[in-house]
Amino acid sequence: MKESVKQSLQWSWMIAVITLVLAAIFAIISTLVLSGVVWAVGMMMVFIIVLIGVIFDTIGVAATAANEKPFHAMAAERLAGAKQAVHITRNADKFANFCNDVIGDIAGVISGTASAYVVLQLSFQLGYGEGSNVQFITNVIFTSVVAALTVGGKSVGKTLAIEYSTPIIYQVGRLFYFLEVKLNITIFNPKKRKKKGKKKNKRK
Repeated sequence: MKESVKQSLQWSWMIAVITLVLAAIFAIISTLVLSGVVWAVGMMMVFIIVLIGVIFDTIGVAATAANEKPFHAMAAERLAGAKQAVHITRNADKFANFCNDVIGDIAGVISGTASAYVVLQLSFQLGYGEGSNVQFITNVIFTSVVAALTVGGKSVGKTLAIEYSTPIIYQVGRLFYFLEVKLNITIFNPKKRKKKGKKKNKRK
């Protein structure tokens, strides 16, 4: 089996496990939050979840559209976050996969579940039971609005991501820089790759 195929399979398994864990965490949090609020607040929570999905989708597209060269120039000037931005563009496929497919899809699923819960709460508050015509109509309208905002938001986000890929990824790089320096959380670890590369050269 080719090394590239092995790496792809390893990444697929890892990202599947990460998705499983994150989906469970987000589902639990959203359920706990929505269970104690009125339908209006729940509706706002749904729109926030949709916004999160749109933002991550935009960042993922920007990573694939961005060019390394501007970040190398920034790194030469020792600007905070430039090196992290370089690592993001070099790992654009995996980074975009995480942002678009993992976070984006989880946000889509949870927003759909949360929408159904909000509609149910609204129907009960209006005095209509589960399965009523009012609940059905409300569900169709609210689900359609959420879908329209999701698709429309991602469409605008993709345009912005392509037009402003460099500043978007630089800001994400600055966030990663803050996490590494202030919180000691390393997102990318290029040192390990360098060591592996040296070992391969020695063997040759």
